[in-house]
Amino acid sequence: MGKLENQVVVVTGGASGIGWATCERFAREGTHIALLDLDEAAIAARCRELEARGVEVLGQCCDVSDQADCSAAAEAILERFGGVDVLVNNAGITQRAAFVDTQVSVFERVMAVNFFGSLYITKALIDSLIERRGQVIVIESIAGVAPLLGRTGYAASKHALHGLFTSLRTELRATGTHVMIVCPGFIKTNLQTRALGGDGEVTDHPQSTIGKQSTPEEAAEAIVQGAIERKHLVVLTLAGKLGYWLSRLAPVLYERIIERKFRAELER
Repeated sequence: MGKLENQVVVVTGGASGIGWATCERFAREGTHIALLDLDEAAIAARCRELEARGVEVLGQCCDVSDQADCSAAAEAILERFGGVDVLVNNAGITQRAAFVDTQVSVFERVMAVNFFGSLYITKALIDSLIERRGQVIVIESIAGVAPLLGRTGYAASKHALHGLFTSLRTELRATGTHVMIVCPGFIKTNLQTRALGGDGEVTDHPQSTIGKQSTPEEAAEAIVQGAIERKHLVVLTLAGKLGYWLSRLAPVLYERIIERKFRAELER
């Protein structure tokens, strides 16, 4: 058991990828887990895995882009556990296509899940988080603080998250409630296999990356350690760290590197 023992942790998109790895890692700290996802079969399987390890867990089918769904999930979590200590806003989708080839509906869908999904569930649980002096963790991206060619919708949603949650952190500081931003580099998950193309359908366009892809387990370890230390910002992977600092110290150079490395994303 660890420093977070008996705390209640809510993870959106918790049945796969970084979300599931984060559930597992928090559970090893002795926490209770509320796992939110859209995949009912995966939720049931994951809950059985955690229960077999003696973890108290609640699985909830929730479309985070639906405010009513988020409110209902929050009500169920509070009824079961009495409060929430940590909220991990992890659920998300991505897209890959040139801006000129991307329908507006794709931007709306990405924003609905990535931005409004985090807004809705945070809003539904914020009173409990404040009451328990808890923390909100936002799985953002390097694309939330720097440009990313061929992913204008994704980058826009992540930039919006950055503005919302860094501002929220300043509002909550006096309450003892914390907000931690996590910026992954390239992590090997099934997120990219479901990336939307410009027409809104799942794309078969190859993904461009920089550097070695990390694993969800490595990401989860950094997330939980950051939560224990209540860090403001956690940047994952070596390439992610280099990109973060280069985008700040030499933004034009960074843009040129991104343009060269991701030019294939604009191919029709």
